[in-house]
Amino acid sequence: MDRRDFLKSTAALTGGLALNALAPSFAKASLTIGSATLSTLSDGFLTLPGTMAYNHLPEKELQTIIKTYKLDRTRITPDCNITLLQDGPRNILFDVGAGPNFMPSAGKLLQTLQTTSLTPDDITHVIFTHAHPDHLWGLLDDFDDPLFPNATYLMGKSEWDYWMHPQTVNSIIPSRQSFAVGAKNRLETLQDSILLFKDGEEILPNIAAHACFGHTPGHMAFEIRQNAQSAMIVGDAIGNHHIAFEKPDWHSGSDQDRDMGAKSRTRLLDKIATDNSHLVGFHLPNGGIGRCQRKNNSYHFISKA
Repeated sequence: MDRRDFLKSTAALTGGLALNALAPSFAKASLTIGSATLSTLSDGFLTLPGTMAYNHLPEKELQTIIKTYKLDRTRITPDCNITLLQDGPRNILFDVGAGPNFMPSAGKLLQTLQTTSLTPDDITHVIFTHAHPDHLWGLLDDFDDPLFPNATYLMGKSEWDYWMHPQTVNSIIPSRQSFAVGAKNRLETLQDSILLFKDGEEILPNIAAHACFGHTPGHMAFEIRQNAQSAMIVGDAIGNHHIAFEKPDWHSGSDQDRDMGAKSRTRLLDKIATDNSHLVGFHLPNGGIGRCQRKNNSYHFISKA
């Protein structure tokens, strides 16, 4: 038994326990785009303080949203939805989840993958929206090799350049210095093989990159289009199903550049609503797939589930 087979057998033994413990968060959603099937695989969920999401926002208007959506002011527990696009011989993952070293409630992608017909060896491409821990830290296995050994890895050039720069760890806010160290350590394993792209490029057939900078300096969304059908994979450019839609111009506490993040979010929601496209959000509920409905000067998320 080689080390990869050992990891597979270990995952199979522990996966059942993890699936039972976190069963509600492993629900999947899917839709068809032309000849392709787009689905989401749960990586679990995060647990974050409510202060990060709410304390900087206008209290009176915030209270209305809190009541409408029955939100908990003390904490937020967003789902983590990893997108899987299957089209002929291509099995494409968008992001790889948190891995075992970020939060106990996240890093469940391998267990979820076991509920499909795929194994890590079957993944042909991995495309990153950005390099935050819950999207990147699942990159490596226990031997510090890429978890998906046959995959081609792709990332926006601006995002890559930022996290690989030796001064990023010194310029980022102290609470995110571990993000910088973790990203650089993991991305270094790909530096001789990763493919980098820029805004507007068709990075693979029927997949185009859309810059949504702000959440991170090089955050990307991706438009999947075949004929008249389309879906936008938004990553963290649209981070929740309530404030981000109701008040897209409000600052998000999770965005590195809050002004730029708000502009990107507003522009992205307008495009999705105008195109009547599906969207897939990493932290949106019920598998993250749905539609964006315009209402006056705001938007509303309509879940497919």
